[in-house]
Amino acid sequence: MKKIVSSVLLAASAFAAAAQDYPNHAIRLVVPFTPGGGADLVARAVAAPLAKRLGQPIVVDNKPGGGATLGADIVAKAPADGYTLLYTTPGPQMANPFLMSRLPYDPEKDLVPVSEVAVVPNVLVVNKDVPARTVQEFIAYVKAHPGKASFASAGVGASSHLAGELFKQMAGIDLLHVPYRGTSLALTDLQSGQVQAAIDSIVVYKPYIDAGTLRPLGVATAQRSALLPSVPPIAEQLKGYEAAPVNYISVPAHTPQAIVDRLNREINAVLQTPEVRDQLIASGVLPQGSTQAQMQALVRSEAAKWKKVIEVSGAKLD
Repeated sequence: MKKIVSSVLLAASAFAAAAQDYPNHAIRLVVPFTPGGGADLVARAVAAPLAKRLGQPIVVDNKPGGGATLGADIVAKAPADGYTLLYTTPGPQMANPFLMSRLPYDPEKDLVPVSEVAVVPNVLVVNKDVPARTVQEFIAYVKAHPGKASFASAGVGASSHLAGELFKQMAGIDLLHVPYRGTSLALTDLQSGQVQAAIDSIVVYKPYIDAGTLRPLGVATAQRSALLPSVPPIAEQLKGYEAAPVNYISVPAHTPQAIVDRLNREINAVLQTPEVRDQLIASGVLPQGSTQAQMQALVRSEAAKWKKVIEVSGAKLD
């Protein structure tokens, strides 16, 4: 018994010493998406100033695959020492547990949220030939053409898919889902009128809105976007609607709390700097920041929200 107690005390002392010395070498930031995508760009915008504050390099490591589960699994199984971080979106902990019958990690037990980083606003757009200029007019149009109007997404389980399913359910409309292998293919058919609508990133759709080939009806955030200041939130006409993917950082479970607290503190400090805020806002991203408790609560509430949407829609990834 004494040996067991001694071992526990020694392990605790080692963790405490490691936390006090943290960080003393490079940190790996796993991004479970391809380079150049929205999440990757935000991760890199935050990584450089965060590395400066921590005094150690942060290496961004793109590990796409499996709907972001590949990268999430790498972090979930990494040593809990603060040197492997996950930059993620709703998939790994909020949506995939309900889209997939089995995950290689436990989203609740193996990953611990550290801090919110940003929200990537979506916008509801329609093809220019759709006779609707408001959310309510679009809902009326779909009700007048049951089963004929459709919305495009970047694929089953993508944020653009779930945002559309939430809209359908809250509006009580029969809107056909047409999944594509990425946003670029969806855009082609959306502009030609093969599909009538989509709810996806403002950053992606803004050039087409500016060109007049797509018409914005509402943003999917509670507030207006600086990129589309004249476009009201969807929630003004469909009360309670919100579907903007949150970006946040997680670590392996059992990471010492002192390390989690240090990371949270530094991430929030970075997000308060004018340079980072201006860079993110200019790219259409809303810098957020949070306490760890707030981020944990957000994971729980968003998971419950998307679980219901996914169950009603019948969406599956396997």
